[in-house]
Amino acid sequence: MELLPQELRVLVAVAGAGGFSAAAQSLGLTQSAVSHSVRGSEAKLGVVLFERGRTGARPTPAGESAVAHARRILRLYEVLAAEARGAGRGPGGGAGADRIEGPLRVTAFRSAALHLLPPALERLTARHPGIRPEVRVVRELGAGSAGEVAAGRADLGIATLGGSGEMPPGLLTGVLVEEAYALVHPAGHPNPRALPLLDWDENCGSYTRAWWRAQDWIPGATVKAEDDAMVLTMVGRGAGMAIMPELSLREATDAVEIVDLGPRGPVRRVGYVTTPESASTLAVKALIRELRAEKG
Repeated sequence: MELLPQELRVLVAVAGAGGFSAAAQSLGLTQSAVSHSVRGSEAKLGVVLFERGRTGARPTPAGESAVAHARRILRLYEVLAAEARGAGRGPGGGAGADRIEGPLRVTAFRSAALHLLPPALERLTARHPGIRPEVRVVRELGAGSAGEVAAGRADLGIATLGGSGEMPPGLLTGVLVEEAYALVHPAGHPNPRALPLLDWDENCGSYTRAWWRAQDWIPGATVKAEDDAMVLTMVGRGAGMAIMPELSLREATDAVEIVDLGPRGPVRRVGYVTTPESASTLAVKALIRELRAEKG
């Protein structure tokens, strides 16, 4: 049996709030109404969606899948209304009018959010003033930006493609940038290869590890930092050297020197990630066009 929109909203609220009472408060319902709704959804689907406990409610694997689909379905309701209103207010008010309005939820890792998104969003909002971008920065660990899109928390994500993490199934992707890694070391250092290697957890190991193993000059000891910005700062202060992608090096100062690793050096691909349903919406299509224009 099909779940009604209100039942979907309850599932999302319970997962987000971590319990029935908090979800009821956020929805303006009683706790018993929320409990009844969840039980009804579980009966319709034939699976347990939440593990109940004294500390709250946590989605089961089936619940996580259901909540992700619920977020994506509810988002389509919002887009349906926004696109219909936009078409009605467009030139002539006809169906062909493509005035785009409403929120556009975007997620990206730090360096992409700083350097890839701003010019694309600037052009997008200049062409479509009704669009309201909402950008959230996430660490590119585990599911990363792609996981946010799959979970229905973002319409489009900027993510590393082909890295060490698996892409959630069913998503659409497109390459925007292929960026080479380079060696960065303290400016003027007489022997930078003698310095310890600085790295950060978010760095995409699959792009660099095989190449590193073939380099006998890279030290085995690695100093870990919080993120790429901290790595760059530490290199500038003489704490070590690093192998970093081009996006991260756009923030480099005169305190560091950048050395090309040659044609056989590691390269990573950065691209957009979206769902099939979001890919057909006007706002996401418009943002992808602007991101591709930035690539060009």
